[in-house]
Amino acid sequence: MMSFTAVIGSVELGLIYAILALGVFLSYRTLNTADLTVDGSIVTGAAVSAMLCSVDVHPLLALIGAFAAGALAGAVTSLLNIKLKIEPLLAGILVMLGLYSINMHIMGNRSNLALLKSPTLYKMVEAALPSVSHTALLVSGLFLIVIVVLFYLFLNTRLGFCLRATGDNEYMVRASGINSNAMKILGLAMANGFVGLAGGLLAQYQSYAEIGMGTGIVVIGLASVIIGETIFDFFAKSIPLLVRLIAVCTGAVLYRLVIAAAINAGMPANDMKLVSALIVTVALSVGPLKAWGQQLLGNALRKPVPSHGNAPAEKEEQ
Repeated sequence: MMSFTAVIGSVELGLIYAILALGVFLSYRTLNTADLTVDGSIVTGAAVSAMLCSVDVHPLLALIGAFAAGALAGAVTSLLNIKLKIEPLLAGILVMLGLYSINMHIMGNRSNLALLKSPTLYKMVEAALPSVSHTALLVSGLFLIVIVVLFYLFLNTRLGFCLRATGDNEYMVRASGINSNAMKILGLAMANGFVGLAGGLLAQYQSYAEIGMGTGIVVIGLASVIIGETIFDFFAKSIPLLVRLIAVCTGAVLYRLVIAAAINAGMPANDMKLVSALIVTVALSVGPLKAWGQQLLGNALRKPVPSHGNAPAEKEEQ
């Protein structure tokens, strides 16, 4: 059984990854775009946040810089798709590859950047509230609440409705006189901005940024979205927008708890990517498996057709 400290640590990480999951939700669910820029933009956000903190920039300003850097990466991906007609999936891969070198340059051509002696948001709150335990949980939770509220309010503005409509039916949006290309750029920029912000928070939380920390991040984001939506779908067929955002955040926390439980059970750390892939596969298969199970149950409960011993008499020929 996991210790209380391990559970708290998993929840703290889950709250940070929930911001990442909101970005994946925006690109994957709202815009219907599988964006692989995420694997690079989270490192960009972490690198920018760590570098700014290392030169004594205020941690909150460093997080704003992380959001802006991630948003810029997302905008480039969208521009490659819109202006150069490159498929969204391939455009994300190209930007992700390019970001590897850019991230190395941001961190001064080092594969990792430590913040052990630099100010971070978590250190500042811990110093300001020495009598409060689990300040990291408090910081991550409050930060996530602010992000969810602002995101929800934005999606309910006219611009937010246009963004959501673009993902639902781009041709209808164009017929309404709305620039769908501008909505795509805005959507992917915001999505990767959230991812960069999550990376910036993660760097300040663990006091370092590392060039390989983005490997498989898109799977974590997808797992969080799918787990949260799958669980909440069992309770209601139609989920309001705010509840969907909460479901995505809940999925991120549950994902981290599952990973922590797997590690606690003795599973090697090298197998965690395999576990993540299996979690996503199972979550995606819940719908078909549920329908298949219902069909089998219906066939088992169906009453057999009564058989008659004698065949019906044939009509006499006239």
